[in-house]
Amino acid sequence: MDTNKNLLFFYGDDCPHCVKMDKIVNQLVGEGFVFKKIEVWNNKENDKFLLSLDCGEDECGGVPFFFNENNGKKLCGEVSYKEMKDWAEGK
Repeated sequence: MDTNKNLLFFYGDDCPHCVKMDKIVNQLVGEGFVFKKIEVWNNKENDKFLLSLDCGEDECGGVPFFFNENNGKKLCGEVSYKEMKDWAEGK
């Protein structure tokens, strides 16, 4: 199984935090990781999908929001390149 195919990046158009994280995502894409980018501010279905994943005690409550479908791990908000890469690798 290719573990790089189930990395979800939920973002909002013009979200300044999302723009910062998009740069890190693009760097990781350049290294061979595959992300699915999902805009939620202008798409109600995508927002419902985000809400279905972002629940429970560790709820993030906004974007940027990252979900690794391989292991169910989440990342909330702005994080470092190292933290993002570790998450993408399933660490």
